[in-house]
Amino acid sequence: MLRLWRQLGLNQRITLGASALAVVGAVIALLVWAQRPDMKLLYGRLGEKEAAEVVSALQTQGIPFELGAGGTSIYVPSNQVYKVRMDLASKGLPAADGIGFEIFDRSNFGISDFVQRTNFTRALQGELSRTIAQLKGVRSARVMVVLPENRLLLKNAESRPTASVFIDTGGMAFEAERVNSIRALVANAVEGMRLDDVAVVDSRGNVLSEDLKSDPQLGTASSQIKFRKQTEDYLANKVETMLAKVLGPGQAVVRVSAEINSEATSTTQEKFDPESQVARQETSTEDTNITNEKEADGNGQNTGVAANLPQGQGGQAGGGPSKTTEEQRKSKTQNYEINRVVTSTTKSPGNITRLSAAVFLASRLGAAGAAPVARTAQEIDSLRQMVVNALGVPTGGAQNQAAAVSVQEVAFPAAVEPTTGAVDKVAGIFESARPLLALAFAGVCFFVFLRLFKKTKPEPLDFEVVPQGAAGEQGGGMLGMKSHKVSPELLNELIRQKPENVGATLREWLGQNGGN
Repeated sequence: MLRLWRQLGLNQRITLGASALAVVGAVIALLVWAQRPDMKLLYGRLGEKEAAEVVSALQTQGIPFELGAGGTSIYVPSNQVYKVRMDLASKGLPAADGIGFEIFDRSNFGISDFVQRTNFTRALQGELSRTIAQLKGVRSARVMVVLPENRLLLKNAESRPTASVFIDTGGMAFEAERVNSIRALVANAVEGMRLDDVAVVDSRGNVLSEDLKSDPQLGTASSQIKFRKQTEDYLANKVETMLAKVLGPGQAVVRVSAEINSEATSTTQEKFDPESQVARQETSTEDTNITNEKEADGNGQNTGVAANLPQGQGGQAGGGPSKTTEEQRKSKTQNYEINRVVTSTTKSPGNITRLSAAVFLASRLGAAGAAPVARTAQEIDSLRQMVVNALGVPTGGAQNQAAAVSVQEVAFPAAVEPTTGAVDKVAGIFESARPLLALAFAGVCFFVFLRLFKKTKPEPLDFEVVPQGAAGEQGGGMLGMKSHKVSPELLNELIRQKPENVGATLREWLGQNGGN
């Protein structure tokens, strides 16, 4: 090997040295990678406090670990994952953020009612925060619940519980359906709370629940615009899906304009009908009054006990004859109820007072390479009537319907794919193929190295040859030549006098003959 090293040129020595260093480095890297433990996820999506507690426990036990995903994920050797999880679980780790209903596991005697209610509120907030944090796309969550004060003697009917929810989405967009699910989760967990009493805010300061609040009376301008937009979008989508079945997808564009009445009215009407009387109460009264009088005697006086006795008792009373008077009275009272009709009508806002629509149809394509074929007036009218029936435009004559719904045929431009979508697609492909690109680059470098190594030829060396005429002289006749005609006699002479030049000469000679 030493003799071979001496026969190599400078470029060959550099190439061989670099190759040897690369091979040694690759072997060392392979050994280090082979000795490196296989790491597996222990816990993911941890909070800062939770991750710090778990890392402290792993350091105490001397278990190797790695952090990932910005410190929210912890990896340990795969052969220790389940053991470490059980050990940490026995220590109550990872402890979830906030306090749940485990606060009532210990019985505390002598605490006040205020402390009990405060602990209940803390436990409720902690349980809701833990539940919301389990949703996909939510890194962490905090819930603040405000419960009205419980009073025995006085209670405000307007006071009701409210809640505020803060979620950390990592800067990602959060769909309205998922925001509504959070509101429903909190509202159904607190007694007496309504869906609109829950506010949801993200880490960027956006009020996600603002657009989801319902206003049945449409009292604010934002609620009116929101309701109008929802109505117009619903009607436009209704017509577009219908035309897509008839003309094909993307062949029609529909825009609807609706005027919404935002006034709430309440009317009470009371009518009396005197012709339809109904007897409600009838009262009859009958009185009989009998009066008995006696006339005086000749002296004009009635004296004695007999004058005070009624007739027929104690014999004939003294005095003149008696006179009896009878009086009868009858009265009748009737009460009638007059027929009365009370009508109370309440009109809520939101009814559509005027509706109009604009429909653009794509030109119908002809045969291959032919010009588009225009639709006839009858076809346009037929499509307009379909739109009118689908929207429910009030019937007011053909002219009014044609003015409310306009249908026009135009040539749609060719669809152009947005550049942002193409860039995102290429970026995703590059991200997925990044490991393969690294391997491909390494393979290309190795292939280029092999090509260069094969093309490398030994550097030509200067050597001395001895002419045939001076072969017997020692050292005489030595001439410095770059090339000479090679013969067996010359080679024998060179072997005797300059054996170190034989190897270089043979390589050069074999290279020249092999190239030819």
